[in-house]
Amino acid sequence: MNPLPQVVVVGSFVQDLTFFSRDFPAPGQTTVGSFVTGPGGKGSNQAVAAGRTGVATAFIGAVGQDAFASEAAKFYAAEGIAAHFIAKPKHATGTAGILVNDAGQNEIVVALGASAQIKPADIDAKLIQSARVLVCQHEATLAINARVFRLARKNRVTTVLNPAPMRPDFKPAILRHTDVLIPNETEFVALVNQLGFAGKKPLTQTTLAKLSPAKLHQLCRTFDVPTVIVTLGSKGCFISGQDSCTALPACHGIRVVDTTGAGDAFCGGFAAGLVKFSGDTIAAAKFATVVAGLSVTKRGTAPAMPRAREIAGFLKHQ
Repeated sequence: MNPLPQVVVVGSFVQDLTFFSRDFPAPGQTTVGSFVTGPGGKGSNQAVAAGRTGVATAFIGAVGQDAFASEAAKFYAAEGIAAHFIAKPKHATGTAGILVNDAGQNEIVVALGASAQIKPADIDAKLIQSARVLVCQHEATLAINARVFRLARKNRVTTVLNPAPMRPDFKPAILRHTDVLIPNETEFVALVNQLGFAGKKPLTQTTLAKLSPAKLHQLCRTFDVPTVIVTLGSKGCFISGQDSCTALPACHGIRVVDTTGAGDAFCGGFAAGLVKFSGDTIAAAKFATVVAGLSVTKRGTAPAMPRAREIAGFLKHQ
C-alpha cells in the first residue's frame, strides 16, 4: 500500500516537444537542430522533482484521450509517483514547443489543452486535506488554485504558489491563502507592477537587480505573504520572511546544458524540503537550490529532475 502523499501538486501536464539548435532562429530564419519529446508541464515537473527526492508525492492534472495521455500514465507508473489524471475527451493533452540553444537558454510556447479544463469536481479533497504541502502554478485554472488553497489552509496544509507563467487575469485574493510565494525575476516584476506596489515608476528587472537586500525585503513584505522567495537563476535566490531576509547563492561547479524546468525543479525541491526539514524554509530553499542546479546539467524537464541518490552525492562533496 502506497503511503499518503505528503506533497500534492495540482497543475498542468503537457508533452514537451523540444528542439535543440546552436542559436535561436531569427524571424523568418530556418535552422537545423535535433529533437526530443517527453513529459513536461510546470505542475507535472514540480511533482516529479518532489517525488524523486524520496518524499511521497501526488500529482493532480488533466489530459486528453490520446497518445500523449497514455505516455503520461506510463511515465508516472514507472516513476512510482501517484498521478490522478482527469480525462477530458473533448480536449487534447497539453503540449509545449521548446527551443533550446547551445548556451542552455530556452524559449517556450505552451498550448494547455486539457490542463486548462480542471473543474472543482475533479479534485479529490481527501488528498489535499491529508497532505503537508500543496503546490500550484498558473498553468491550470486560477479558480482551481484558489479553491484548493482555501481547502488546504482550512486543514493547516502549507500552500506554495509559483505564479508561472504570470497572467494578466491574476487575482491577488489568492495571496491571502498563500504561505510561500515563489516567483522568478520576471514574474516578481510583473506581480509588483500589476498590484501597484512599485509606486509611480514601474519596477523593471534592471532596477530590481540594483535593489539592496533591505529594499528588496521591504518590497517583498508588501505582498503580506509569510515567505516570498525570488529565484534569480545563476544568482541563486532571495528569501524574505516575516522578520528577516536571506540570500542564497546558486550551485557552483556544474555544467549548464538546459535550463528548461529549473524553476520547476526549485519549486518541487522546495516542497520536498519543507517535508524533509520540518518546515524550515531556509533549509528547504538550500535543498531546492541543489535540486534546481542538478536539473540543468541534463536535457529535458521531468526526465532531468535529479534523484535522491544524485542529490545526496552532490551534497556529500560540498
